[in-house]
Amino acid sequence: MSPLLEVEDLHVEIPLPHGTLHAVRGVSLTADAGEAVGLVGESGSGKSLTLRALLGLLPQPARISSGRIVLDGVDVTALPARERRRRLTGAMGMVFQDSLTALNPVMRVGAQIAEAPRRKLGMSAAQAKARAVELMERVGIPDPERRYRAYPHELSGGMRQRICIAIALSGRPRLILADEPTTALDVTIQAQVLGVVESLRRAEGVGLILVSHDLAVVSETCRRIYVMYAGRVVESGPILDVLSAPRHPYSFALLRSVPDPDAPVHRLLTIPGQPPDLMETAAGCSFAPRCLFAADACREQDPPLVALPGDRATACLRHEEADRWSDLVAGLATVEEV
Repeated sequence: MSPLLEVEDLHVEIPLPHGTLHAVRGVSLTADAGEAVGLVGESGSGKSLTLRALLGLLPQPARISSGRIVLDGVDVTALPARERRRRLTGAMGMVFQDSLTALNPVMRVGAQIAEAPRRKLGMSAAQAKARAVELMERVGIPDPERRYRAYPHELSGGMRQRICIAIALSGRPRLILADEPTTALDVTIQAQVLGVVESLRRAEGVGLILVSHDLAVVSETCRRIYVMYAGRVVESGPILDVLSAPRHPYSFALLRSVPDPDAPVHRLLTIPGQPPDLMETAAGCSFAPRCLFAADACREQDPPLVALPGDRATACLRHEEADRWSDLVAGLATVEEV
């Protein structure tokens, strides 16, 4: 069976007065019905723009310059704009990072949840309200009948994020796009919101693409992971395999930069330098200037994403040496004991 969503060689460009910013450069990914997929990387790696491109919500003047978005076997990028929006919004819902700005401040939250059932599903006002109250209860909002009439500013951050999840589910989508939905929440509320997302995903059978810079969040929720750097996917695979044995230096560095509370002495790896300027297309691997293991060939050749055994892929010329990376960094100055 073909995936529910298949993205092939997606490029997003942002025309600027002094040139073109190549924000997303050839991203390919898939998501099956009912599957949870993680998209991770540091700020500026292109995660959020990729997500917005999938739903046709790119900010002006960003645009998709090339690539295909295939939904249910149909290339929606080749459809007229109206038909493309209808198909995308009918099949996908989105949970944004900042719930306070995602919600209409002068509209009651219940009415915002009921909007999609009325417009997309053709429900009456009474039916849409009943669905909104049901979803509010399912996402864990106490006394949903009363809070149906609340305004966003009257709710806590965790409650507002639950409202956003309810809105995303209100049109009965088959795929949820979540753009760092727990970033602004404390760890306790974060765990509760992730639990809501996971339980609803299993109960509703919807797919999930979760964007995050937090590897721990993704590891608790997702089955597969795509690691992005400088607008590209540099590694992908089953999440447990990638986290336990990364095959790209950037993935390795991300993992080593996270403190391990169970280790009495843990060596934190810092990533030197800055991300590349995406206005330019330099030769070689985009991570080579910051990579601890780069060779001369890495600075001359832009490595393609190559398939590895076990449904994995990496864009590193030296991935076969990955088992030695931990030993190689042991004495480097960029490593600190904590």
